[in-house]
Amino acid sequence: MNVANRIELERKRGGSIDWSSAGILIILALMVLLFGMINPKFFTPKNVGNVLRQISIVGICAVGMTAVILTGGIDLSVGSVIGVTAVAGAMLMSSDFPIPVAVAMVLAIGGLAGAFNAFCVNVFGIPPLITTLGTMTALRGLIYVITGGRSVYGIPAGFKIIGQGDLLFIIGYVALNKTIFGRRIYGIGGNIEAARLSGIKVKLELAKVYVCAGVLSAIAGLVLMSKVNSGQPSAGDGYEMDIITAVVLGGVSVSGGEGKLLKVIIGVVFMGVLANGMMMLNIGEYQQRLVKGLVLIFAVALDIASKRFNDTRGKKIKASR
Repeated sequence: MNVANRIELERKRGGSIDWSSAGILIILALMVLLFGMINPKFFTPKNVGNVLRQISIVGICAVGMTAVILTGGIDLSVGSVIGVTAVAGAMLMSSDFPIPVAVAMVLAIGGLAGAFNAFCVNVFGIPPLITTLGTMTALRGLIYVITGGRSVYGIPAGFKIIGQGDLLFIIGYVALNKTIFGRRIYGIGGNIEAARLSGIKVKLELAKVYVCAGVLSAIAGLVLMSKVNSGQPSAGDGYEMDIITAVVLGGVSVSGGEGKLLKVIIGVVFMGVLANGMMMLNIGEYQQRLVKGLVLIFAVALDIASKRFNDTRGKKIKASR
């Protein structure tokens, strides 16, 4: 399938919810009912607000992760970028740096992390999985080396940042669906060689995607820092799995080239409700990780099953003509 056909196919699919998305919505509804029946406090306005605050960080990073996965890549470093930028922001602000300057420097750190990932992928040809796994580990180690494992306090009381990802989702939707940049992203994920032959500067577009993912992770780091009023070395630990799971649950194919950001919202809400519900039921951290790991496997299996179903249906339609 060439780039033009792939893009057109995505446009046609974008107007309706496929069967896999419908299945996720049904499971989400049942999960909400189950948590509400076990603990009536789940439906209180206070807890609904807690869910919205919890999903903000995952939602912000999901915008960048969607673009990365659409290219056929992956970014495991987002959680560590959240951590290193949260600590950096706290250190800068506690050292009396002006807030705008501190924020700009933090965003630059996130962008540099993304640029490093892109450099390794584009120049050395290291697979994104290995590149970002290395970046994830190195940055997490750097955080503990710098802080000695201690949290950083002293954030100015006036530092406030909006913790919702609504605006970023709107910007991301427009970028992926209404711009040449978005069409190139789908083209690269659909068939990288065809994209290259069609004149797309693949390395440049990949660099943009990874840098954007890094900057968005930095924004999430600032949001998390403002919520806990400190820069913690463990900040963002494990978030990469929640973010990837949310994106895949939202229908973005792990093989690239297929998916819509609007549907990713379903996955983000799903992960937020799941995490909040398990906390309200006093389920331990280790058990929560077990459940989230199984959900990720389920999401990938659903993606593969959906693709096979669509391929089979396409062959039947073609044979009947």
